[in-house]
Amino acid sequence: MKVHTTNYINTFIEVADDCPAETGEIPPVKKSEKTIAAILFELINENPYRYTSDEIIFKCFVIKNNIKESEISKNREAFFSKGQACLRSSPLTKRYGYGIHFNGEGKIALYGLETEEYKKLSKDKNLRVVKAMRSKKNK
Repeated sequence: MKVHTTNYINTFIEVADDCPAETGEIPPVKKSEKTIAAILFELINENPYRYTSDEIIFKCFVIKNNIKESEISKNREAFFSKGQACLRSSPLTKRYGYGIHFNGEGKIALYGLETEEYKKLSKDKNLRVVKAMRSKKNK
């Protein structure tokens, strides 16, 4: 069975061109349930350069779907047997004003649009710099 990945190496994802945020914003929690954006933000922000994209995306899936510890391995295989959206389509990069840096090991960290680190990473010639996906199609 083919295994798909969302991981990048030495890459920086800039915010989408149509992102409404001017600074990094903490995604809100709706009612008592965390949104995907809130889960992603919490996992990455509290653990910079600890996880790869695949690890973060799968952790979100586990949390959102209340998957039991005993079923994680089986679900992981099925989850990555088909392609998953990468973090270029994340609400953090499309709506909430965060760039995502992937280091040489593919581990990730967030940088708000307003930070000096964001500006440096977006101009770093040693990184592959890509834009997040737009929320709306170009007309």
